[in-house]
Amino acid sequence: MPRIELTTVVPAAPETVFDACLDVDTHTESMGASGERAIGGVTAGRLTAGEAVTWEARHFGLRWRMTVRITDHRRPHGFTDEQVSGPFGRWRHEHRFTPDPADSSATVMRDVIDFTAPMGPLGRLVASLVLRPYLRRLVARRNAYLAATLADLPGPPDEEAHRDGR
Repeated sequence: MPRIELTTVVPAAPETVFDACLDVDTHTESMGASGERAIGGVTAGRLTAGEAVTWEARHFGLRWRMTVRITDHRRPHGFTDEQVSGPFGRWRHEHRFTPDPADSSATVMRDVIDFTAPMGPLGRLVASLVLRPYLRRLVARRNAYLAATLADLPGPPDEEAHRDGR
């Protein structure tokens, strides 16, 4: 089964990153290149445990639909979304969030995606040669967008500046 593992440092607290990753509107903005949009289930706002969303997007020149459900929800440590219906034989995306040991104001975001393609041996070949690298780039771009967006948000007030009246 193909696996994708990505680690991204995001300049925001785990709670903020967790919430942003479950926000349908933020996800849609981050996937603008594929025209991804929510067309069923929760179509705006933040997903929570047990909720589902149906995404529609264009990849490889084809329109795809995939419904995923939040099957595990442990704020702010992580959540998992799994395909209910869609193009994959199996899709499981685990999102993990831990404080960055090198920067207390940042989060280490880890994505672990396990998937299979339909169509037996041919699907395995396509998954390995085409889908895995494509999906890795897609998720990396989404993560870069998320990190840049959260970096632009105002952080908590600087306590020292506040005490000094600055």
